[in-house]
Amino acid sequence: MATLRPLPRSFYARPVLQVARDTIGKILVHESPQGRVSGRIVEAEAYRGPHDRAAHSFGGRRTARTEVMYGPPGHAYVFFVYGMHWHVNIVTTAIDAPEAVLIRAVEPVEGVELMARRRGLAPGRRELTNGPGKLCQAFAIDARLYGADLTGGVLYLTDGPKSKVARDKRVGVDYAGSWADKKWRFYDPDSRFVSTARAGTRASRGTAPGSPRSGSRTR
Repeated sequence: MATLRPLPRSFYARPVLQVARDTIGKILVHESPQGRVSGRIVEAEAYRGPHDRAAHSFGGRRTARTEVMYGPPGHAYVFFVYGMHWHVNIVTTAIDAPEAVLIRAVEPVEGVELMARRRGLAPGRRELTNGPGKLCQAFAIDARLYGADLTGGVLYLTDGPKSKVARDKRVGVDYAGSWADKKWRFYDPDSRFVSTARAGTRASRGTAPGSPRSGSRTR
């Protein structure tokens, strides 16, 4: 199995909107005990810290759950939603600037059979990884990877092919007022694994960092 090179911390130590856009086409990798799984990131959302009403860190909120966002960029912020799903984010920008990028969907590259077993689906199904909770199940990402250093370890991003990038509103943040209108969701318009490709659609609702519904069950 080829050795992959994680992206350096400098990739993450930039404004969150830049990082979110540039994650499209990068490869998310988990060197899990059962084997390596990887996927090309095709959808991601930016959450811009204390001023962003859709962010977990809105208003400077600092809890045991959000603490990793206040640390150095290039770490994983993993949290639980709906009492059943994990979501993975990458911490960006700088220490004490709690901004993060939610990885919403990936297109499988390696370990597809392993992902399929974990999801209980056929390997060719787009539902394998076309949502934040689905990809975390397929990749075996859970609380054990909270705070993982993405620049060296078992969970990381590496370079991938160039992709088209489109942008639209974030998903499931209607409660955030005018912040819900920010076009801070970036995606590859040519990928069938994108969870919500068209403007205004809600084909696959995920709970974004900061949602007051993050502890409730899915609708």
